[in-house]
Amino acid sequence: MSELNETKINQLLQSLPVGTAYLTSYLKTKNISQTLLNYYVKSGWLAKIGTGAFKRKGENVNWFGGLYAVQTQAKKPVHIGGMTALRLHGFVHYIRVTEELQLFSPHGISLPKWFNSYKWEHGSPKLYRSSFLDEQKDSLMKYEQPDFSVTISSPERAILEALYLSPKHADLVEVYQTFEGLTNLRPKLLQKLLENCSSVKVKRLFLYMAKKSSPQWASFLNHANIDLGTGNRSLIKGGVFISDYKITVSRELVNL
Repeated sequence: MSELNETKINQLLQSLPVGTAYLTSYLKTKNISQTLLNYYVKSGWLAKIGTGAFKRKGENVNWFGGLYAVQTQAKKPVHIGGMTALRLHGFVHYIRVTEELQLFSPHGISLPKWFNSYKWEHGSPKLYRSSFLDEQKDSLMKYEQPDFSVTISSPERAILEALYLSPKHADLVEVYQTFEGLTNLRPKLLQKLLENCSSVKVKRLFLYMAKKSSPQWASFLNHANIDLGTGNRSLIKGGVFISDYKITVSRELVNL
């Protein structure tokens, strides 16, 4: 019986990417019962990393490996976005000991308790639920790891997500300094995202920063098709009012 069980788990592990988490719910679809799971833990094949989640014994699982399980096994529409995505694309160069790992999903989605509770090496995950952008497939892409990939925002989508989180969860000056480095964005994708974006704040901030930094791609945007709404938007008290876009931003940002 034990030889049969060991053959079964060995075949399963060989079929799964190295460095990822394995969820009880997923393992059950592979005919791995709770009794067998307990046996594999006791026998040293698997180690528990939280309620309903396991890893290969002795193997390191980073937050990419955990997110892989959330995306592909739990099948939750969660992706890496905002400043975290921009950092992974190589556009953010601030060095922090720990950081907030920014994840995005539609409303009504939650991260598994084990994922939130696990002590990930490089930061703590934070899920932002929003519907200000739709799930356009061409604005999401794969971020490759050695043995698997996870879903991440494209730079075009990520900068809009960073603006959505600002100024409360993302510093506007840091976002703008990152914005200045985005010299190769795709204007067609940006146009589509901006036209379908429901956040007036995001659209006004984006166009303000585009005018301020003057990247080449900005000349290809059709402002007439981007609805900027009505009324003023104040992002900070005591700031500077930008009449062209009817927003109040910090003096530090204006003076850059």
